[in-house]
Amino acid sequence: FIMSSDPCSFSSFTRCVTKHLNLTLLVDFDRHVIKAKVELTVEALEDRFSTLDTKDLKVISVSANGQSARFSLGPKHSFKGTPLDITLPFELSRGQHVIVEVTYETSPSASALQWLTPEQTAGKKQPYLFSQCQAHHCRSMVPCQDSPSIKHSYYAQVSVPKDLVAVMSAVRDGQEADPQDNNRIIYRFRQPVPMPSYLIAIVVGALESREIGPRSRVWSEKEFVDKAAFEFSETETMLKTAEGLAGPYVWGQYDILVLPPSFPYGGMENPCLTFATPTLLAGDKSLSNVIAHEISHSWTGNLVSNKTWEHFWLNEGHTVYLERMIGRSLEGEAFRQFKAIGGWKDLQDSVNTFGANNPLTNLIPRLQDVNPDEAFSSVPYEKGFALLYHLEELMGGPEVFMGFVKSYIQMFAYSSVTSEDWKSYLFTYFKDKVDVLNKVDWNAWMFTPGMPPVKPQYDTTLADACIALSQRWIKAKDQDLSSFQDHDVKVLSSHQLIEFLSLLLHEDPLPLTHVKKMQEVYDLNAFMNSEIRFRWLRLCVRCRWEEAVPMALKMATEQGRMKFTRPLFRWTPARPAVCKQEAANRNPVHISQL
Repeated sequence: FIMSSDPCSFSSFTRCVTKHLNLTLLVDFDRHVIKAKVELTVEALEDRFSTLDTKDLKVISVSANGQSARFSLGPKHSFKGTPLDITLPFELSRGQHVIVEVTYETSPSASALQWLTPEQTAGKKQPYLFSQCQAHHCRSMVPCQDSPSIKHSYYAQVSVPKDLVAVMSAVRDGQEADPQDNNRIIYRFRQPVPMPSYLIAIVVGALESREIGPRSRVWSEKEFVDKAAFEFSETETMLKTAEGLAGPYVWGQYDILVLPPSFPYGGMENPCLTFATPTLLAGDKSLSNVIAHEISHSWTGNLVSNKTWEHFWLNEGHTVYLERMIGRSLEGEAFRQFKAIGGWKDLQDSVNTFGANNPLTNLIPRLQDVNPDEAFSSVPYEKGFALLYHLEELMGGPEVFMGFVKSYIQMFAYSSVTSEDWKSYLFTYFKDKVDVLNKVDWNAWMFTPGMPPVKPQYDTTLADACIALSQRWIKAKDQDLSSFQDHDVKVLSSHQLIEFLSLLLHEDPLPLTHVKKMQEVYDLNAFMNSEIRFRWLRLCVRCRWEEAVPMALKMATEQGRMKFTRPLFRWTPARPAVCKQEAANRNPVHISQL
């Protein structure tokens, strides 16, 4: 566990640490580049300067404390990019601060940046830019110490065409006409809370906003903005619930940005500005668990961060735990148990996909020479949650264990931690129960591939109705089909209906007669909830119902969320290709390739 470096970064966090970034960005939609200057305030921990991470950047000049500095770019690595070595024009001793200024330009193929043509947006008139820096793509947008072990504040000014609006993962700090070009506007942003580089985010487009709470606005193109304001109207309730569980929300503003339909992910927890897919706009507020997850990251992930991507479960396992505790507060314990059962299935799917002996299914994988994008799956989310739930049962229940999680957050706020730091604090907090903790098979949980050594006994109350209905359909003969009625699904929640369809997708395809009857009785074609629609259309395509193909193709092409688009395009004549949890699809290909 003892680390002096991050296997995914060229930078050393024992030599020097970045304290602040000052960004000046000019967004050029004609050339698909950002012309930029960054001033990094760096504190020396040794008597020398460290390397910065870059990827496909055109570095024009470097200076230190206003004096020109020599620099060189090393050999390009397949996924880590290119080290930027800077020779300071003066001696630097431990404890001193230096301001290093780099003038540069991004590449049109920068892996952090997605440039959309007007046709790829909802409005069809203006271009659009968004970034996705997690896990190690910030270096393609900003030369930096691109490791979650380093946290810094930032300030930014962004020049964009005057018909467009810029927002960032920071608090808005005003705007003004660009003195260099009266066809452009400069937007300013400040992020006073130290955070890792992967949480720097920018969006530029024809954006509008609506207030949805005392510290929240929703941002999107005008085509979605009112629908989004309705869908996310309970954001403040969720924030207050999270604060009751985890402590004060320290980021000031909590806004939600709904991206164009081509956004490939469900959500991204950028501070002050959660990114969300428009496929969450179900019209019934039923998909709010994605927002509960992103809100939870304000504490676990953004405030307390994993030190390297090998400890990613600390971000995601705790966030799933907190998300489900929010669900428990708002919907009851049975709902939390129901969600945990679904999560265990997602974990089984990921383990099956990777293979039970694949070291990437370890809770703590070794990522030496491994691209973190290729290690992404639901394992850190759901194996992490299962460990925390198992410990909750051992330590005395949800209230007792949530007390630990809250204390852990307070203890490590504004810093980055390893699994050893977390475990050591767990043993300190529960010092009266060390004998119980010592009986946990830590090696099996953390360093062994496959499913966890213990399967928690989740309460199946809400799942039983889904299982019973799915079994009725699986066992039904043609003469039994008249026994099905629309009441069957009227008594199910949206979450239960999703589970009912998921269970059918894990079985051999139903006969076409059954699926046609299902449509006749339940009218599932009329459901606009994307999670329901996605599973229903896959069910139809699998049993070769030709009438469903145009609808499936429409869903696969009208939005770009990989969780939906990939499985819909994947032809599944026999057993289904398993649909991994959202997490597995967060970043399996670089965004520039989508």
